[in-house]
Parts: sequence; C-alpha cells; structure tokens
Amino acid sequence: MRRLALAAVMLLGACSAGPAPSEVVPRSAVAPQPANASTVSAAPSSSAGAPPSCDATASLRPGPLPQAGQMPAGSTMAKIAQRGRLIAGVDQNSFLMGFRNSFTGEIEGFDVDVARQIAKAVFGDEKKVQFKVVTAAERIPMLQSGAVDVVVRTMTITCDRLEDVDFSQVYYQAGQRVLVRRNSGITGVEGLADKRVCVASGSTSLGNVVNRAKTTVSVPNWTDCLVMLQQGQTDAISTDDTILAGLAAQDPYTEVVGARFTDESYGVGVPKGQEDLVRFVNGVLERMRTDGTWSGIYGRWLTPLGPAPAPPVARYRD
Repeated sequence: MRRLALAAVMLLGACSAGPAPSEVVPRSAVAPQPANASTVSAAPSSSAGAPPSCDATASLRPGPLPQAGQMPAGSTMAKIAQRGRLIAGVDQNSFLMGFRNSFTGEIEGFDVDVARQIAKAVFGDEKKVQFKVVTAAERIPMLQSGAVDVVVRTMTITCDRLEDVDFSQVYYQAGQRVLVRRNSGITGVEGLADKRVCVASGSTSLGNVVNRAKTTVSVPNWTDCLVMLQQGQTDAISTDDTILAGLAAQDPYTEVVGARFTDESYGVGVPKGQEDLVRFVNGVLERMRTDGTWSGIYGRWLTPLGPAPAPPVARYRD
C-alpha cells in the first residue's frame, strides 16, 4: 500500500509540474492596439489657411412647429415623411449618450432620445427613426453624402465645421476633462505633459489635447481608448465629460479628474443648405426645453454627471 501511495504522489507531482522549459509558450510583451490606431503629432486641420471665425452657436430662429404628420409641402421634412422614417446618425460606443444595449440590442442614450424627439415631431411616433452608426470622423461625410438626415452624436459646433454642415441651436453644453486609472497621480490636464493620451479621430478633443501630452494616440471609438487604458497602453483619455462619465461607469477602477478646460457646445448636424430642417429641429429643441422633455431625458441618462442643469439657452442670428 505504501508503494502504491508513493507512486500516486510521484504521478501527481509529474502531472502538476507543468511543461518543460522548452515547451512553455512565450507571452507577447506588447498588447495589440485597436485597428486604425495611430500616433498624432499635430492637431488636424479640415480647411486650408487660417481657421474661420464666426458666432458658431447662433443658429436659425424656428417658426411655429407644424402638426406631426402635416409637414409643409416641398419641405425637407415632407420628404422625410414621405420616406416613412427619419435617418439619424448616432453612436453605439458612448455609454449614456449613444450605446447599444447588450440585452435588447437597441441603441439608447441621451443623443438617441433627442433624435427620437425629432422623429416624433415629424411623424407623431418616435419609433419612426432609423439609426445609422457613425464614428466621429464619419459625421460630416455622412451628412454631405445625404446618407443621414441628421447627426445627433456629441457633435461640437465649430466655425470650421460650419463650413461643411449646418447646426441646430445648442442642445447640450459639455466640457473636456481627463479620465485616468485610480491612483494614477494625474489630477487634470496639466499632468499630461509626459503622458500618453488617447482620443478619438475626428473629434475636437484631438486638437485640444495633442499639444498638452507627450504622446497622443488616435483611435476610431472611445471604447477603443478604454481598452488601451485598461491594458496600460495609454495613461489617460481626454474628451468631453459626458463621454468620460460613460467610460467611468463601465470601469470602476477609473476616475474623471480635473476641471473642464474647454467648452463643447453640442448641436444637431444637418446637411448644408437645409435651412428649413434646421429651423424645424430648433423648434423641437425649444419645445423640449419648455415642456420638461429635456430635463426628463437628462434624468434618464446623465445623472452620473450630477443634478440636471437648466437646458442651454438658445441663441439665434436672425
């Protein structure tokens, strides 16, 4: 019996010893980066020469909203009504603002609900909307090609962008901050000078941070940035506090630090020259502010950012 027990112990030891050194598969020292990740050394410019100057957040004054289902003949809204659905460009990777619910498969969030309100004003039914997922870099090309009627995707209104598309009034006022791993020692944007920072391509955040960090990495989506931060490939993510709040909610080992160092005024993007649609969307946003819809949508999605503020005050240029 003792011989059998000794043999069993020797066999167990042999099984648990693991492979010989020559059989150990080496583990890669470098985690793979997301597809289309690139290092950026200078802020991108979308137009030649000096950047344009304008009163960016002053939009077109709305007229009375037509009754749902009764769009003016010949208007852009009538064409949308005839099609039977609004086509809206949105995100599916920004938790709280525009994301895909993993249980239902539906796209949800603050921006998504704004798009639904536009559809409701056209049709009387907020479900008559087709969502097209677009990256930050695709927003303007999708509007220019006519692939979407509107873009509602944390899109900051800038003079540069107004050269290519039109915008509604401001529907949300955000600001850029910094997301880091807890206990990183980074307390705000001033701590990025010797750090690696991740941003999304096509975003205003890229230009705002590229000269403040040692290395800036550009990726297609903000969730790509979160993966790179988790893998230690970057030290921080910098973008609007709305987006960072969603990333922090997905990873309790991260935190948003520092004060806002920019103002990011979100507008609904509209194809250039469709002034009637801009005025219509502005009418929808006016109604959302006054009847409590805006505050209700904020309470549904953005409470991680704090108590609901007053909706942005509309500014018009005519």
